[in-house]
Amino acid sequence: MALTDLFIRRPVLASVVSLFILFLGLRAINELPLRQFPKMENTVITVTTTYPGASAELMEGFITSRLQKAIAGAEGIDYLTAQSTEGSSVISAYIKLNYNPNVAMTDVMAKVAEVRNDLPKESNQPIIQKATGSQMALMYIGFSSKDMNTQQITDYLSRVVQPSLQTISGVATADILGGKTYAMRIWLDTNKMAAYHLTPSDIATALQKENFQTGAGQIKGKYVLFNINAETNLISADQFKQIVVKSTNTTLVRLSDVAKVELGAESYDSSVIFNGETAVFIGIQGTPTANPLTVIDQVKQLLPELAINYPPDFQAKIVYDSTDYIRSSIHEVTRSIIEAGAIVIIVIFLFLGALRTVTIPIITIPLSLIGVCFLLYFMGYSLNLLTLLAMVLAIGLVVDDAIVVVENIYRHIEEGLTPFDAALKGACEIAGPIISMTTTLAAVYAPIGFMTGITGALFKEFAFALAFSVIISGIIALTLSPMMCSKILSHRISEQRLVHLIDRLFEKIKLLYAERLKIVLNFRFVTAVFAGIMLITCALLALTTTTELAPEEDQSVLFVSLNAPASANIDYLTKFTAQLPAIYSSFPEKEDYFIVNGMGAPNNTLSGIILKSWEKRSRSQQQIQPILQNQLSHIAGLNAFAFPLPSIPGTSDGAPIQFVMTSTLDRTTLYQVMEKLQDAAMKSGLFMFVDSDLKFEKPQLNITIDRSKAASMGISTDEIGNALATLFGGNYINRFSLEGESYLVIPQVPRHFRLNPEQINTIYVQASSNNQLVPLSSIVNMQITTIPNTLNQFQQLNSATLQGMLMAGKSIPEGLAFLSDQAKKLFPKGIAFDYAGQSRQVIQEGNEMVYTFFFALLIIYLVLSAQFESFRDPFIILISVPLSIAGALIPLNLGLATLNIYTGIGLVTLIGLISKHGILMVEFANQLQKNENLSIHAAIIKSATLRLRPILMTTAAMVLGVVPLILASGAGATSRYDIGLVIGTGMLIGTCFTLFVVPTMYTLLAKDHRESL
Repeated sequence: MALTDLFIRRPVLASVVSLFILFLGLRAINELPLRQFPKMENTVITVTTTYPGASAELMEGFITSRLQKAIAGAEGIDYLTAQSTEGSSVISAYIKLNYNPNVAMTDVMAKVAEVRNDLPKESNQPIIQKATGSQMALMYIGFSSKDMNTQQITDYLSRVVQPSLQTISGVATADILGGKTYAMRIWLDTNKMAAYHLTPSDIATALQKENFQTGAGQIKGKYVLFNINAETNLISADQFKQIVVKSTNTTLVRLSDVAKVELGAESYDSSVIFNGETAVFIGIQGTPTANPLTVIDQVKQLLPELAINYPPDFQAKIVYDSTDYIRSSIHEVTRSIIEAGAIVIIVIFLFLGALRTVTIPIITIPLSLIGVCFLLYFMGYSLNLLTLLAMVLAIGLVVDDAIVVVENIYRHIEEGLTPFDAALKGACEIAGPIISMTTTLAAVYAPIGFMTGITGALFKEFAFALAFSVIISGIIALTLSPMMCSKILSHRISEQRLVHLIDRLFEKIKLLYAERLKIVLNFRFVTAVFAGIMLITCALLALTTTTELAPEEDQSVLFVSLNAPASANIDYLTKFTAQLPAIYSSFPEKEDYFIVNGMGAPNNTLSGIILKSWEKRSRSQQQIQPILQNQLSHIAGLNAFAFPLPSIPGTSDGAPIQFVMTSTLDRTTLYQVMEKLQDAAMKSGLFMFVDSDLKFEKPQLNITIDRSKAASMGISTDEIGNALATLFGGNYINRFSLEGESYLVIPQVPRHFRLNPEQINTIYVQASSNNQLVPLSSIVNMQITTIPNTLNQFQQLNSATLQGMLMAGKSIPEGLAFLSDQAKKLFPKGIAFDYAGQSRQVIQEGNEMVYTFFFALLIIYLVLSAQFESFRDPFIILISVPLSIAGALIPLNLGLATLNIYTGIGLVTLIGLISKHGILMVEFANQLQKNENLSIHAAIIKSATLRLRPILMTTAAMVLGVVPLILASGAGATSRYDIGLVIGTGMLIGTCFTLFVVPTMYTLLAKDHRESL
């Protein structure tokens, strides 16, 4: 007794199996997390160390280099970058994809602790942060008030809003952008200081002594305990003004006599503009393991609670929400599932003609899609864009097996058997091919599931979702479908008018196909040569098709990075970025815009234009970007480029091309070589914009001390250094308390004083030899030079990174190939190159998809060999693969899409889909040889003719089932279009060829099974 007989004879058992699948799936749906992409741990650990006033060379030599050497020994690091600027060292450790971020964080913290005591005592404690590495936050929230100034808004946010947001699970940081934190600013007047015979050291000493925090302790009486509160610290600007910095027998010199004291801001180097109004932003950064949807949902729940206690006229608005795109994408994919289901139902009805018959394959769709949710939950997976996309494809796949079962059983009913006997015979005949098709299609996804890198991380859940769906549909086809056929099908169905018309139509199609097939088999050599030509064509098409890692998605936002000369300040940025609102307003697609001046550095600006939703605009983000870039290029005094957010996780924001030059040579040499590379890149016509992070634009005032002369006067080098640091460094002396919070006390000369280097001549230091004040100009020499804007390193080597935006139609591999070729020509010995950001992802992925494709072919060949107990039959079946691949590559080669991770996955999927046709033909032809003693030629003609209807039906269901993907619009449409295009065209063209090539190859290569009789 065949396995299928058991379920036909025991209908309750067959029903229970399906009900188990249904109920387990329904239970799992509510437990499955909803995400944009499968959970990935993409981590960047940043170590930031500040030393206000220190030069970039000092930061690199005494802080960056020491920390880098230690951090490089941590486990799980892919690559290290470092940036040393005046007063700041930033080291970024990019952790390998899906390496445990907590382990990496702990290891980096331990390495930093090992060398902490080797850093300069005056430097601040290194700050270690763990994040996703994305420059863009998950959400930007803008705050403004007509009654509060920027310092007051910032203070309220730092006291109330920021701490509340940072307690949300999954929030790494809630960064305040454009804010101005309170600080006690002491603007020193060097002329008045000289008149009162005061040095900068005198001011610093007075501040340290008079603003002193102490823990005085307690007084313990016999029965009473008294806490001592010694008010040694200062809490207001008036108290600081009264500090005595010098006393003589007749006068007291107070701080207010030599300085302007005010409650000001810690920094004046940033500002935020939102839709033309000054604002303060909070950017929500997620942790590496956080689900953005969950995080932002919690933020949105918290904001109304916070709003209850906002000060009067205090307003908050969500400026940018990355989850809008995610939610819209999920909605669009879900709609595609419904549309594909409806289309497949209509297709099956048009092929079968009877509603009762259609019910049998159709019931497979909800059972498979719901049932697969249990297996996803069991594996710890999620419902995300890719698993939902897998369900769209699964709709066309899961009905295949049931269609084959129904068609074969229905054929026996038409031949005169009762529905019960027809079900027994038909199911038994088709069980072998069903098992073969199910295992084959499931096996094709195994190589995808075990891929490494970003493709493997993204598509593992996609692959297993499809494999699980196919396995469940196979189970249903062997249990529920035969039982339903025995109960639902009858001879009367064929008497229905529509069914009769469809049957007559297919009889004509079968006769026509049989005639054409016989003609083709008379010219087998021509067909074999044609198959060989198509195989060669596949290789040529693949080599000449544009490739990229992933297509750009329209996420309704374009970001703009603007860089001013290194010597520029916030006033410079404010002046030139004032042109941005007019540019943004020229686009009717604009919804909102924002400008963050001083983002990351005083001469950098990050801006963004948020576009209207997809249905409210006629132009796409991709169409707007080059127009916007052209307008940005006309802003004098700024280097600006517009860029979209990456379409896939695991890649950093910013320019897609990041080509890194590394060397131990000096940076002057690197700069000269980089200039040549930039020039070659712009002349190539591949790039819309290129820029380098190595520029010699930053002016530096070098002060050389006449040590002999200084020593003769009793002036030490540290006295000179401390004087300069106090007046120009911007470092803090100590802190003061204000309403329960502590803020910095910063003595410094005013900004207008710092604008003129000659003002250093008005600084005095005290000579210990005669206690007289000596002008600094008498013991130092000054010279203005130009130095690099930043001192960058990559993998602990001096580096320069070329960043670029590609022309429309050009891909990242094309740009990188050109740059690597130029590097081999232009780079002298001692200079190498590497890649960062999205470019590194492209290089690391390399030919991974090609290897996966051929590995999938090998897996299927071996699986089929085991099932057919033959090494020849699988070759016959798989000969149709290059035919379908060629059909899929034709539209890609014509520029309708690119060869990327989505189309690559589609090509791998085609291997299993098109193989099912060959399995049906070859399996049944072998049975005909054995059971009816037919020749190879006669068996394959009869097999192909009898299997024509299910082949055409499954092809139509699959091709038309992906039409919603091909016609997709809105969020995430590009990736859906790409995979739908490949599967649709590949199946359509491949099936047309398969119907003739597989029978031809069968007659040439198949074994004569009549010998076993």
